[in-house]
Amino acid sequence: MRSRIYRNPVGVSKFTGLVLILPFIIGAVLFIIYPFVYSFTVGLTDNNGGMSFENYRNILSDSSSRQAFGVTLKYTLILVPLKLAVSLLVALLLNCELKGIGIFRTAFYIPSILGSNLAVIIMWQYLFTSDGLVNQLLSTMGIAPVGWYGDPDAALFIIVLLRLWEFGSTMVIFLAALRDMPKELYDAAKVDGCGNIRTFFSITLPQLKRIIFINLILQTIAAMQEFNAPYMITGGGPLGNTRTIGMYIYEEMFRYGDEGTANAVSWLLFVIIGLIVMLLYKFTEKLRRD
Repeated sequence: MRSRIYRNPVGVSKFTGLVLILPFIIGAVLFIIYPFVYSFTVGLTDNNGGMSFENYRNILSDSSSRQAFGVTLKYTLILVPLKLAVSLLVALLLNCELKGIGIFRTAFYIPSILGSNLAVIIMWQYLFTSDGLVNQLLSTMGIAPVGWYGDPDAALFIIVLLRLWEFGSTMVIFLAALRDMPKELYDAAKVDGCGNIRTFFSITLPQLKRIIFINLILQTIAAMQEFNAPYMITGGGPLGNTRTIGMYIYEEMFRYGDEGTANAVSWLLFVIIGLIVMLLYKFTEKLRRD
């Protein structure tokens, strides 16, 4: 068989590939590498303009920063499992062939698009005011109105409920995985007399373990960086019990003008998220391998 000899087209030099990827390289240097290095440098700059770990020591000794880290971890531990469970349940309900099912799938996905919209957040805020719709519904059932913004747990619940309402993106990933599962497995389970619950735990759940892990990582990272909802709905109150790390960074940077502390906290958040992801990989390694 005669081998083919490929020759470079006329006018194409060995630097053509470099020229083609040059815009990406410039963008990566200006908007990724430079800000990354600059942020790390600013985080190490103390009040005297020298390089030290003073900012990090101040953060670790500051009760406000410790509270913000604690609120963020609590928020993540509550939201992520609930969101995964609700997303999977809805994906199972929508994984059927019915006339007009596409309309329902679209309707369930829409909150994920609107969730970060300012108008939706303001509407959500007014739902839980003292004379809001939620307290009005509670009154009709004979339940005393709840001071949602005065109780730390209730205020955090409002934010969790908003983000739980935005389960569409996670649901779509689960739904895609469900529709890609081999139908032969379910046919065999039906022949063996397995019910829906046994089929779910014996076939569906094991097949979804890698997708569950992916959603777990994505939702954990997103929850650890939460800013919009607590900033707009509760303002971090009451008494800082809903102030997340994202809000703490924002306040240090734009309210108090402390660039060093803001960048140092950003790096601590980066390290914490990295450690959490590593631990999740470690604890689920055997599960994902089986």
